[in-house]
Formats: sequence, C-alpha cells, structure tokens
Amino acid sequence: MERKYIFPDNFLWGGATSANQCEGAAREDGKGWTTSDTSLFIADSKKRIQQMLSPMTTDKVRKALGDTKGFYPKRQGIDFYHHYKEDIALFAEMGFKTFRLSISWARILPNGDDKHPNEKGLQFYENVIDELLKYNIEPLVTLSHYEFPLELSFRQNGWASRKTIDAFEHFVTILFERFKGKVKYWITFNEMNVIGMTGYLSGGLLADKYENPDNPNQDYFQAAHHQLVAAAKAARALRSIDPEAQIGCMIVRFENYPDTPNPLDVLASLKSDQENFLMSDVLMKGSYPGYSKRLFAEKNVHIEMTKEDLEILANYTADFVSFSYYMSGVVGGTNSEKTTGNILDSKQNPFLKKSEWGWQIDPVGLRITLNKMYDRYQKPIFIVENGLGAKDELTDELTVHDTYRINYLRSHIEQIGEAIDDGVEVIGYTPWGCIDLVSASGNEMSKRYGFIYVDIDDKGQGTGKRYRKDSFAWYKNVIKTNGESL
Repeated sequence: MERKYIFPDNFLWGGATSANQCEGAAREDGKGWTTSDTSLFIADSKKRIQQMLSPMTTDKVRKALGDTKGFYPKRQGIDFYHHYKEDIALFAEMGFKTFRLSISWARILPNGDDKHPNEKGLQFYENVIDELLKYNIEPLVTLSHYEFPLELSFRQNGWASRKTIDAFEHFVTILFERFKGKVKYWITFNEMNVIGMTGYLSGGLLADKYENPDNPNQDYFQAAHHQLVAAAKAARALRSIDPEAQIGCMIVRFENYPDTPNPLDVLASLKSDQENFLMSDVLMKGSYPGYSKRLFAEKNVHIEMTKEDLEILANYTADFVSFSYYMSGVVGGTNSEKTTGNILDSKQNPFLKKSEWGWQIDPVGLRITLNKMYDRYQKPIFIVENGLGAKDELTDELTVHDTYRINYLRSHIEQIGEAIDDGVEVIGYTPWGCIDLVSASGNEMSKRYGFIYVDIDDKGQGTGKRYRKDSFAWYKNVIKTNGESL
C-alpha cells in the first residue's frame, strides 16, 4: 500500500537558482565584475573542479578579466536576464508556490560600496519579483550567492576586511527598502559554512592578500566571522524596515556517518557535525558554541571580534534555518576507498548508490538531518537545495525522459514527509536548478538538474530554447496534490 504523506496546507513548493549561474548579462546595464565572472570553462573535468577549489590571486583575476579567448560560462548563464518572463511562466505552469533567486551585489552596487545604487539593476529585480507575484509565487531571495564584487576584493580583500560589513549593510538596506512588502523571505549567505572551499567565490578572498599565507584558515574564519556579524546586522535592518518579513541563514549540510561503531569513529562524526553546524549555531543561537574554542585552537585560528560583534549576534538571530542537501558521507575508520564526489572528501558507503558525479544518494540521510537540525534549533526549516545532476538527452520529441531524476526527488520528498511526521517543522522545499543552469563547481551545462531543459551546451552554443522534461509534469502533480501523489 502506497504511503500517503501530509504536508502543511501552506507548504512552499518551488525551485531554486542563483544569479551567477543563470542570469548572464555580465556587463549589461551597469553591472560590475564579480568573482564568478572569472570562472573559466575547462574541458578536463578534474581541472574544472580544481579551479573552484584553488586559491585565486590578483594577477590571475586580472588575467581572466582581460582574456578574450577563453569561455566564461557564468557571464552568459542561460540568459535569464532576458528570458525571465518566459521562465517564470513555466514555473507558474508547474504551480510553484515559491522561487528562490539571488541578487547580484555588483548589479546593484557595481563597485560594492557605491553611495547610490544602479537603478537599472534594481529595476531588473523589481521586474522579476513583480512577475513572480503576478503568479502568486513567493520570492525567496538570497543576498549573496557565490559571487562578490571584484572591486572590493582588489581594494580590501573582500570579507577579510571589517569594512565589508558596512558595505553589505548598505547593500541590503537598499534592497529591504525597495522591496518592502514584496519579499517575505530572505537568506543572507549561500552555504556560508564552506567558505574554506569557496573563499574566493563567496568571500572575495585573494591568496596574495592573505594575512597568514601559511595558514589560510585564519583568513577563512575571520572572513566568516565578518559574514556572521553582517548577517546579524542584516536581520536588524530588516526588522526595522519590514518587520513582517523573515530572514534565515543557510548552510550546506554534510550528514557524515561514523565508519564503524568504534568510539573514535563516532567522535569523528560528532566533530564533523560541530564544524558543519558552526555558522548556523552562531546565527540561530546568538553566540559561538563552546566547541568552537577547541576547533579554532586546533586550526591555529584567532578571530578578532569586538564587544559590539557579540552583542549584535546575541540580539539578532535568524528566523529560520535553510540548507542544501545532496549526499551523505562516511568519516573515521580504516576504509581508504573514497567517493569521487567533487565537494565532499568522504569514504565509500557500501549501502548507497552514487550519481554520475560520485555523489552518494541518501534520502534517509535527509530525514536524519532534518531531525537533527530541528532538535538543535527548534525553528522552521527550509530545504532550499536538493537535486540530481545528470547528463540529460533531448529526444526527437523535444523532451527528456528523466525517470532517474523523478526517482531521486520522489525518494527525498518521501523522507521530508517522514520528518514532518516526526514532528519537524519544514516550511518549504526548492529543488536545485529547477531550470538547467551553469554548474557552480564545474562551470558546465552538461550537469543538469532542472525540470526544464535549456538548449545550451558546455561551450555556450545552442538555441537557448526551453523544453519541458518528464519531471516537469511529475513535479506539477506533486505540487497540485500537496505531496500526496508522488
């Protein structure tokens, strides 16, 4: 007998994207350069991933900006900038209740800290938001998603500088005032707990400007602290300007199991959780947790923080917690086999299957994570990224038979339903890349997540036309039945 799941009547079904992966129009209408604009497409898949994880220097960035031969996919994206009406109409056809987008800081403030905003940039986002509201789709807006104004990198090494806190507060205040009453849900930083991997993309950090080149953790954690303070100040600003709106924090969630029952493996799993939850612990609870002292000592990190920092963190916590979840991992033990997943240094789990990219598929891990997170914070939870990257083939009938994606999403939605039955307050679910877009880590189009196929290849060639995949109709029915029909 098929299990029926009861989702809340106001559950926010939708999809998620980011500006840097879909908008394009990198220099149109006054937008400034961002860190994502320097991501080069490299044919070799291993080198593509290395590019994301490798430190960037001022010279490398300047070279990329002056490069006229290489292809930089995120400057083009899927041209959502000019196709947003068409794309939002497709989201509405699926019945979306919410749509997660991000706002490019440099489209609003080209230099990151301009006194006056770029009106054309503001108008673009207002047009997008109004188009969503026309279809009764709630905008879920991320304020910083893996792109950063390059001028602030050159001038003050991005989030390594305390000055960036003020620049960010200025940026978000402009948005809160402009979109008051239109945007009810905001997220500060995308996956802020992995700044050690995305220090350049999300933090604007340049390796030649590190305070301690021999220990980049010092710069990573100091930058993260500045982001935490900025997030709390953003919460303060929002509550002053638009008290009806809510603001959340967002992390990437790695559910890491112990390799064996050996207490040392269980301890390794616990320590993995602590580091994974550090940023959300601060923003949800209002202070650094006790375990942070040992964590910083082991990494030889000393964070400069003021009394005002601690006060603002204590007084302006987040309203909800959100996270991305794609896979689980295994830590500890003697098993030396590792997965080929490109963002998680994990050991193989013999009980799980893997995606084409080596990501271990674990729906039950999502239920475990939801229970852990709700027990930890006792605040609403938004699952804002989840999905299967795969190589889709457009058929002669101009569709994609992506049963594999349907199976992946169905199994994860089932576990969300189980978690809700467990008593977890889940308020929404936005599968990642609801329309095909450029991959964050590899800068390729061939790793597709969407319900909508976009005819663009890894080299940026194609018609750009949009086509409904089989998963489009399936997800439409999921939303229509509020999760009863999977």
